[in-house]
Parts: sequence; structure tokens; C-alpha cells
Amino acid sequence: MAKKENRVMVVMACTECKRRNYNTQKNKQKTTDRLELSKYCRYCRSHRAHKETK
Repeated sequence: MAKKENRVMVVMACTECKRRNYNTQKNKQKTTDRLELSKYCRYCRSHRAHKETK
């Protein structure tokens, strides 16, 4: 029996410069709202909040 895929690829964008810097995965069943993480933005050259985009 095949395993049901719950994980989906999401793209993370910087909240300051709006550039898409990271690709990551999330579990769609456990995390239904948009993901927000503090990651390093190489364009701003500092740690910024990155939000999930479409």
C-alpha cells in the first residue's frame, strides 16, 4: 500500500527585500497556516524573517 504524501515544498521569501531565498518542506496536515522563520538573507546581509509564499 502506498504511503500518503503529507509534505509539500514551500518557497520562503524575505519580508524586507521580498526576494525568494529558500526552498523547504512542511507537513501540510500539522501546519495549516503559513510558515515564518528567521533565516539569513544574503541580499540584506542579515537575519530577517522569511515567510512562506505561493
